[in-house]
Amino acid sequence: MWQNSKYHNIAVVACLVWPLASLGEARGAIDSMKLGARYDASGSNVQFRVFSARAERIELYLYQKPQSVDEAGSLPLVKDGEGVWSVTIPTTTLVSDYHISGPVYYGYRAWGPNWPYRATWTKGSCAGCVGDCDVDNEGNRFNPNKVLLDPYALEVSHDPQNAAYKEGQRYATGPDYRCLDSGQQAPKGIVLRPDTTSTGTKPTRALKDDIIYEVHLRGLTKHDSNTDIPPKYRGTYRGAALKVPYLKSLGVTAVELLPVQESQNDMNDVDPDSGSGDGYWGYDTHNYFSPDRRYSYSKTPGGPTKEFKAMVKAFHDAGMKVFIDVVYNHTGEGYAWRSSDPLTYNVRSWRGLDNPTYYSLSGNTYSYDNTGVGGNYNSHNPIAQNLIVDSLAYWRDVLGVDGFRFDLASVLGNKYEHDDYEYDLLDSGTALNRIPREITPRPTMGGEGADLIAEPWAYSGNNNYQVGNFPSHWSEWNGKYRDVIRRHQNKVGLTTITPGELARRLSGSPDLYLDGGDTRKPWNSINFIVAHDGLTLNDLYACNLKHNDLAWPFGPSDGGENNNMSWDQGGNPADQRKAARNGLALLMLSAGTPMMTGGDEFLRSLHCNNNPYNLDSSANWLSYNWDPIQKTFHSFVKRLVQFRKDHPALRPSEFYRGDDTNGNGMAQLSWHRPDGNMVDDAYWNNEENYAIAYRIDGTEFADPASAIYVGYNGWSGEVAFTLPQAGNNKRWYRVMDTSAWNEGPNTVATPGSETMLGGGGITYNLKGRAVLLLIAK
Repeated sequence: MWQNSKYHNIAVVACLVWPLASLGEARGAIDSMKLGARYDASGSNVQFRVFSARAERIELYLYQKPQSVDEAGSLPLVKDGEGVWSVTIPTTTLVSDYHISGPVYYGYRAWGPNWPYRATWTKGSCAGCVGDCDVDNEGNRFNPNKVLLDPYALEVSHDPQNAAYKEGQRYATGPDYRCLDSGQQAPKGIVLRPDTTSTGTKPTRALKDDIIYEVHLRGLTKHDSNTDIPPKYRGTYRGAALKVPYLKSLGVTAVELLPVQESQNDMNDVDPDSGSGDGYWGYDTHNYFSPDRRYSYSKTPGGPTKEFKAMVKAFHDAGMKVFIDVVYNHTGEGYAWRSSDPLTYNVRSWRGLDNPTYYSLSGNTYSYDNTGVGGNYNSHNPIAQNLIVDSLAYWRDVLGVDGFRFDLASVLGNKYEHDDYEYDLLDSGTALNRIPREITPRPTMGGEGADLIAEPWAYSGNNNYQVGNFPSHWSEWNGKYRDVIRRHQNKVGLTTITPGELARRLSGSPDLYLDGGDTRKPWNSINFIVAHDGLTLNDLYACNLKHNDLAWPFGPSDGGENNNMSWDQGGNPADQRKAARNGLALLMLSAGTPMMTGGDEFLRSLHCNNNPYNLDSSANWLSYNWDPIQKTFHSFVKRLVQFRKDHPALRPSEFYRGDDTNGNGMAQLSWHRPDGNMVDDAYWNNEENYAIAYRIDGTEFADPASAIYVGYNGWSGEVAFTLPQAGNNKRWYRVMDTSAWNEGPNTVATPGSETMLGGGGITYNLKGRAVLLLIAK
């Protein structure tokens, strides 16, 4: 089954810090170990706390500046009975003994069984290392020559590799690198004082009523020539805050940001005309608490945190939610440098503090991996789980985030058994089952809580594709919705797909989320056709094959899915635009929660590159200088989004019923053949039938339309649709026909300007490959 393309063609090695309010009964402890570095209530002392069950010695290193200087001093930590190492330093001592009167930068050095402490050790020496000391039989990878980033640091000074230190060998172990000291180069944690920047009032809107806009924080404004966003703010949190009016006018209700937690991207601008070695998307996380400094206009200590919070407030003031994409399945430390070498690994943070706690291991010497981009984070370990939950709580309660999209979330359902990691829906000890116990999910009809969205697959391994098989309270990116819509639009006649299969996706995928137990709802299906990962909406209907070998700025990019289910519509631009209209129309008219990707609304193209993870370039940044065709499509999307928002019948909280419950002779949802008759099994299961229609009774949803009718012709020829009853004394009015003859600014009619057609029984001739939308009034 198709997984995210960023994980393809990569060699795989076989393997809160904050006072938070009580969450009530049946909730696990949040911030129970009070890890990280923080000022006490008086502001007179700084306490440093870090976990390691296996270390034999940990020392705190303090710095006046983040890089290119030696430490201002160091001191040992003391271990308690829970494996927490700590030390408290008065601020007066920081000034008198370490000459630190400004920001406090810090890191740790750790010794353990594989590399015992020796008093003769000095920075860059091998004292204590005996033989292949990089890893022992228990999986320990301690190395005192590597300064370690605090996993609970609230901000990070810089990336491991940057313009000043381009090479990464100093973080590595193994015979060639184990005695190289990383102290001057390594990223440092920054101790932050409490900050009172407001994040505004969170929206309480139900997820069923949301329209999600997935976008890269930097890409949203970096290429924006709008004078309302000064050049210095473009590509930053501050710039995104200034883009809120545009997103509000488009009608989307939630912005879903690609990863904004610290990742390796400081090297992206070293060669501005190349994507070689760059990381644009941000899926290799170096710290789970800190907003990425590169996306902040203010890069002073505390600046990214304050600026991120101010951005969240701007969205909240406009009634919009902020979701962030989080990557708790692997980290930026990566895996073995060479598949046959168990010794040479990066040691930057978690691995050097307690490798077996924080990583899933294979035979203790290698990382277990079914993410394709690094060793699995050990999400079944309670301590490692604590970090996930504490991180989520911090972003929710301190930074104001409303919800989370979990990258490769099926990995978070793994449990260890028989020397393997297996997805287990019923294991209460997995991170998947723990997260909603502690991060309270938003109720069905809205209210306080977090929206939890899973990407329900992984790169490889047992049971890696779990669409429809997540625990209660989880919503999912519905990959089966994506594939069915793509196949029906682009592969009709070339693949087997029945009207019944299409109907299940359009009605909220009850076969996946109802499942006989009524535990999840149609809105748990996050419906999408394209995402950041893969072809853009325009390219899905304009490209037959991926083209990732393009010259800069559109490439080159490696990897990428080969089976895109795309089609260039015979090379006809008008048909390509029509297909894009059809895709967006089906998305907005389906039960479930729709997600579109930034730039879909104006037919952004990446020239058929379907894996642009490395392109921090003008090709990947959204441009708002539109030609007339793009302006027309933007108007189409904007009106279609508004139609969905205006009609609650399209956003059911429960699965549609097929029976008459209000005594008017109409079911909540009924399916019709083009001749107007109800579908039967013979029609439903025949893959040679390419046209279908459905009628939603609006009276049960307090909808302004007494009924909504959608007709879809998936074949190339014209089909005559006989319309069902509109209702007592009601007539059908045309809101939209996506056919080429109707392309223009009024493809979707505004309320009150719809075209009256007549009552039930009339015939409407719908052109090939088109969507018809009617309302009864």
